[in-house]
Amino acid sequence: MVLMDHGTGKVIAHTYRHRENYESAYQMFKDMMDHGLQPTAITIDGNASVIRALKDVWSGIIIQRCIAHIQRQGLAWLRRYPRLEASKDLRKILLTVTDVKDERGKQAFLEVIRRWEKQYGNFVLSLPSKDKVYGDLHRTRSLILHALPDMFHYLDDPFIAATTNKLEGYFSRMKEIYRNHRGMSKKHRNNYFAWYINLKNGH
Repeated sequence: MVLMDHGTGKVIAHTYRHRENYESAYQMFKDMMDHGLQPTAITIDGNASVIRALKDVWSGIIIQRCIAHIQRQGLAWLRRYPRLEASKDLRKILLTVTDVKDERGKQAFLEVIRRWEKQYGNFVLSLPSKDKVYGDLHRTRSLILHALPDMFHYLDDPFIAATTNKLEGYFSRMKEIYRNHRGMSKKHRNNYFAWYINLKNGH
């Protein structure tokens, strides 16, 4: 788990875990707070446990949902060539989410979502969720509606990143080098990641 300063591209906190969960996230955030760090905003994917931990440590923090994650996940669930008109229209909407650059674009996007929900919302809810295709449409609708309040904070503050793409690129390079050293013990893995991050930060 890694936290990066978007402005400088430097990692400000990290911990090695097999999976992200509430306990590990809370401990890392609590340690940061105890050392005086008080972030005002964070851009994150949709991990509900991590979001809950963030709010428990910094109750007033602004949560910006990564719009690239929302787009990629939604498009994956809807598939490239959906059959239902509701899915086709929602897919077209998702393709535009990363194009929202100002308040006018935001309001246009919200209006398109509102119209889609008015036209298809009850229909989607009536579909059998146990069916794989219909269930994925359910999930995509829910993903967007739940994320909507936290999708466009970046328009109000230029220091809030709209996506976690910078961090994703950092991870990709780190994992590419790590693959050359697979088989390390847990202790050596922790040391590897600590040294990599330390050296990349220029310390």
